[in-house]
Amino acid sequence: MSITLQKSIIQKQSSIEITGSKSESNRLLLLQALYPELQIENISNSDDSQLMANALKSTSSIIDIHHAGTAMRFLTAFFAIQDGKTITLTGSDRMKERPIKILVEALKSLGAQIEYLENDGFPPLRITGQKITKHKVVLQANVSSQYISALLLIASKLENGLELTLEGDITSIPYIKMTLSLLTEVGIETSFIDNIITVKPNTNQLKPKRLTVESDWSSASYFYSIVAISEIGTKITLSSYKEHSLQGDSALVDIYKHFGVATVFKDNLVVLKKESNHLKPLALDLRNAPDIAQTIAVTCFALGISCYLKGLHTLKIKETDRLVALKTEIEKLGGHVKITDESLQLSEAKSINSMVSVATYNDHRMAMAFAPLALKTSIIIENESVVSKSFPTFWDDLKTLGFK
Repeated sequence: MSITLQKSIIQKQSSIEITGSKSESNRLLLLQALYPELQIENISNSDDSQLMANALKSTSSIIDIHHAGTAMRFLTAFFAIQDGKTITLTGSDRMKERPIKILVEALKSLGAQIEYLENDGFPPLRITGQKITKHKVVLQANVSSQYISALLLIASKLENGLELTLEGDITSIPYIKMTLSLLTEVGIETSFIDNIITVKPNTNQLKPKRLTVESDWSSASYFYSIVAISEIGTKITLSSYKEHSLQGDSALVDIYKHFGVATVFKDNLVVLKKESNHLKPLALDLRNAPDIAQTIAVTCFALGISCYLKGLHTLKIKETDRLVALKTEIEKLGGHVKITDESLQLSEAKSINSMVSVATYNDHRMAMAFAPLALKTSIIIENESVVSKSFPTFWDDLKTLGFK
């Protein structure tokens, strides 16, 4: 199914409630499975977090996590330490093309028993849970932070904890720090000195604790884009956000100043306000927040400014190759894009083609990143239900703002 968004003008003031961060929710769900004394509030209502929660409770020997990449990585580590339990972990056709060898080899070096059932280095996996006593592992520092976080999340349940050495320049440090902050918050001892991360073993019950998940900054990005493309004076209020966030995508606060959007924090709410239209070409390194690259690229295209975005090497192994997808769809709309393996260069656009049908490639972020263009022209978004992966109420929320 497709959804047609007519050229729209939104209300000057609106409020939207956004549920918990998918990144934080998935980490805390795994920790809660290891430490049932934890209670979690404001869990993400995304498909990915539902799949993660269901998989952790499942008694089946076959777990299918569909398109949920974070769940695939975190659950590979989780099931590797479930002593005596054998699980087949599988997913969608696209999931079977997404590499997992780096994480599997790291777990196997610690003593885990994992086999590839189809293609070497890719899901599906057969995992036979083991008691793991080895505690030292080395990874290249530029790998997906989810491989690193998967190891850190189970580390306190390893007999001797974990000492993880990262070699080279570290990618996505905010996501690693988010994992370590959550471990500290629940009562697990960690350290991150130079390129060595240590997590101490924990054999005791943790103190009962209630944790509230902050709302998702990636989801907020689409509203930043909408405000940036709107008239001066437009305001959108979002809940519930912290000024000092664990989420790397909170970099939006500074990035969107470039588009004339001010951010004000007030009583767990955040107010986005369009204040100016002084627009200049944009150059950014997004290695610490690659998930907002699509939103930023489309914002620049909508506003007719050029941009150069780098640090995007992890986008090639997401739900789709996001760099190729961005180039293809922006060029259908009349833009001009050059890509490399880790960068995107967008030329200044003079106009935007109308009633273009944007393909979404089973990628929730493609659908949501392109939707704000309806403030400039009518547009068709294919496979609109894909947004449920991270933001099930997205289309209803756009109607609330005044999108037609």
